[in-house]
Amino acid sequence: MDVLNHLFLGFSNAISPANILWCLIGVSLGTLVGVLPGLGPVATMAILIPLTVKLNHISALIMLAGIYYGSMYGSSTSAILVNIPGEPASVITSLDGYQMAKKGLAGPALGMSAIASFVAGTLSIVGLMFFAPLMSSLALGFGPAEMFALTFFALTILFSFTGKSLSKGLLSGCLGLLLATIGIDVQTGALRFTHNSPHLVAGISLVAVVVGLFAVPEILINAEKISLYAYQTHIGRVLPTKQDIIKCLPTMFRATVIGFMVGIIPGGTPAVAGFVSYDIERKIAKKPQTFGQGAIEGVAAAEGANNSATSGGLVPLLTLGIPPSAPIAVLLGAFLVHNITPGPLLFQEHPEVVWTLIASMYIGNVMLLVLNLPLVGMWARICRVPYPIIAPLIMVISFLGVYGDRNSLFDVWVMLIVGVMGYIMRKLEYPLVPLVLAFIVSPIMENALIQSLTLSSGSIMIFFSRPISLTLILLAMVSLAGALLSRKRQAKVVEVLGLEGD
Repeated sequence: MDVLNHLFLGFSNAISPANILWCLIGVSLGTLVGVLPGLGPVATMAILIPLTVKLNHISALIMLAGIYYGSMYGSSTSAILVNIPGEPASVITSLDGYQMAKKGLAGPALGMSAIASFVAGTLSIVGLMFFAPLMSSLALGFGPAEMFALTFFALTILFSFTGKSLSKGLLSGCLGLLLATIGIDVQTGALRFTHNSPHLVAGISLVAVVVGLFAVPEILINAEKISLYAYQTHIGRVLPTKQDIIKCLPTMFRATVIGFMVGIIPGGTPAVAGFVSYDIERKIAKKPQTFGQGAIEGVAAAEGANNSATSGGLVPLLTLGIPPSAPIAVLLGAFLVHNITPGPLLFQEHPEVVWTLIASMYIGNVMLLVLNLPLVGMWARICRVPYPIIAPLIMVISFLGVYGDRNSLFDVWVMLIVGVMGYIMRKLEYPLVPLVLAFIVSPIMENALIQSLTLSSGSIMIFFSRPISLTLILLAMVSLAGALLSRKRQAKVVEVLGLEGD
């Protein structure tokens, strides 16, 4: 009953005119950036974080979360119509969705995509609503030692985002840790790496780093590969037949469970969830040969799972303060910008924030169903907007947003420098997510470490004598070992394939 009472509190806040408006703006922007290949929710959220500083913190988080889960809806539109997924999560959708469009079934494909997204999105919020408070209550016993162990575990998640090269991921993470040390030491008051610059005393702006790292490189890279594309497919009737909906219902339910569980796992992105769900459906299908040839169940499996994974990804964020994916890492940055620290105490210290956000997701999913069924033709036409029109507007918004965060022109220069650095890193295939995650987690980890050592008179045994901290450190070691073994296995496979090729 406590959950339902809290949800009622959340809805009482979420249905205020202001929050309804910001929810609509968020899901609409999410659909838009999903439809437009190249921009994506990560860059969009990063650009808009500084613009939300003057907003009520709840409204700001409602809008930014709406962009995230709304982009999952929109990305299927371009994937189905022009075989250009707006998001990596919709690559699997395009396998069958585009084939359906070529057969004149673009409308039913888009309709099934919206329905599966709505069903899985709504059911996964129910999972979030019951599972997150349970995990949060288990984490209430966390002290400084447990917080250090938790953040140490979070840093091992870097290995989930290191891409092909382990060393490049580590270097990216170390750079994030280094940038986080700039400024005043909150424990001793000493200045670190400021070089007598008053602009660096307060440290590097999180907003400048996030916008520079995600938005600027995205704009530059997309500008290099401008291509004009347009769909020629007639959409026609959007709603799938009653038989198709009934046939796909079991698929939607399975996709919901798979997507939610994958979303909780570090590195379990919506794209991974969609692939796992699609692969399972193909294996259990009566006619697996139809998958990839225009099977409507394939669309339902992919879209259901990637939308469910967005809710699953919020569980470790809200309860442990750990972002399992890049968009969630940016959302974590938004929480911190608004002086809210996700973690074990969030449900106690800011229940109105958590439950209003959860309630708004129910409302947002209904909005998205309306936006992506009756108005699907409007989003389809947006596929024709050339990128050269969009890019300058995005850059101007980025400049204004970063400047408005602290009214500092210095932060704009930081954004540009970090942006160029991010562009070079992308070109050299260095992952960006480890840098951001390390930059965010580092101050929390440092404070927890100092507090723990103060309590134990300098003894590191405090981390091994407490059950929760010991468990988290062991999990971190397992995570680290798993990442290393996985890469060794991949290297052996590549070596064997190379020998066979010779």
